[in-house]
Amino acid sequence: MRAVILEEFGTPLVLREIDKPTAGPGQVLVKVVASGVNPLDTKIRAGRAAHARRVLPAVPGLDLAGVVEETGPGVDGFAPGDEVFGMTGGVGDVQGSLAEYAAVDARLLARKPASLTAREAAALPLVVITAWEGLVDRARVGAGQKVLVHGGAGGIGHVAVQIALARGAEVFATSSPARRETVERFGATVIDYTTTPVEEYVARHTGGEGFDVVFDTVGGSVLDDSFKAVRTYTGHVVSALGWGTHGLAPLSFRGATYSGVFTLLPLLTGRGREHHGEIMREAAALADAGALKPLLDARRFTLAGNVNDAGVGDVADAYAVVESGSARGKVVIDVA
Repeated sequence: MRAVILEEFGTPLVLREIDKPTAGPGQVLVKVVASGVNPLDTKIRAGRAAHARRVLPAVPGLDLAGVVEETGPGVDGFAPGDEVFGMTGGVGDVQGSLAEYAAVDARLLARKPASLTAREAAALPLVVITAWEGLVDRARVGAGQKVLVHGGAGGIGHVAVQIALARGAEVFATSSPARRETVERFGATVIDYTTTPVEEYVARHTGGEGFDVVFDTVGGSVLDDSFKAVRTYTGHVVSALGWGTHGLAPLSFRGATYSGVFTLLPLLTGRGREHHGEIMREAAALADAGALKPLLDARRFTLAGNVNDAGVGDVADAYAVVESGSARGKVVIDVA
C-alpha cells in the first residue's frame, strides 16, 4: 500500500510503498478514505511534541474516516463495509492514518454519522474527544450554566461551543473580529478578546460572578485569564494546553477548581480506549441530530497531490497550511 512516512523529525514527509497490515486480535482493517490534520500532527513532524512519544520511522496521522475491510479475532461490533471514524494512531508506536490502510483497535472506532461525509467525519475525532473530555467528563456541563470557550473559532473551540450548547448551556466564546461570524454561526455570544479585558466581560455577561465553566483551548496567558474569569466557589476551569508555569492564586482566591485534558493517554497506554469509542458514538449521535457540524477548510489535498489539477495539494502542502495558521476550518487529506 502507499503510505506517508516520517523518517526523521524535522525532515520532509515522504511517500512510500509499504506492506499492507492485517487485522490482529481486537482490530479491524480500515481502508482509509480521509485523514484529518491537527496542529499536533505538524508538531510531531517537527520534533516539537515529545509528549506524543513517537517512534520513528512512522506513518503519521491521528484522525481517520474509512471503511472496514476485515475484522480480526474477537471483534464482533463491526463488519466489512461499515463506515467508521476515530482517533486511531499517529503517536507512540501506533500507525497513523496517512496510509491507504490501517489496522485499528476496534475500541477506538464508531460508525460514521450518516449525515456527514467522510471528509467531515475525519475532521472530528481529536477535537471532539478533547472537547468532550473537558466539558463533559471533567466539568459536567449542563443546562443553566454559563460556559466560556476561549478560542471559539478554532478546531477544538468550535466543537466545544456546539457540545456545550447541545447540553443546554449558555455559551460565550472569545474570538478576534475576523472570526466573529464563525463563532456566531455556531451559536455562541462573541467576546472580542482584542479589545475587552477579562474584568469587563465577566462583569458584562455574569454580573461579576464569573462563568460556571471556562474551557481554555489556547494556553499561555489565556489560561491565566481563565483563572480570573471563573465563578467563585462552584466554577471549574479546564484546559487542553495547561503547559508552562502559571500562578494559581486567582483560582485559589475564588475557591474554584481546575482540570487538565491529555487526549493521547489511551493511545499511548492502552487504558481507556473504550471511552474514546463511546465519545465517538456520542459525537455521531449529535451530528445526526443536527447539533454538531465540523468547519472544513475548502482546500483539497491528497497523499501525492494531483498533477492534473494544480488546485489539489499534497501532504506537505496540507501541513504548511496548518503550520501557517491560515486554515479556515479543519484541513483534511483525501486518501482514497
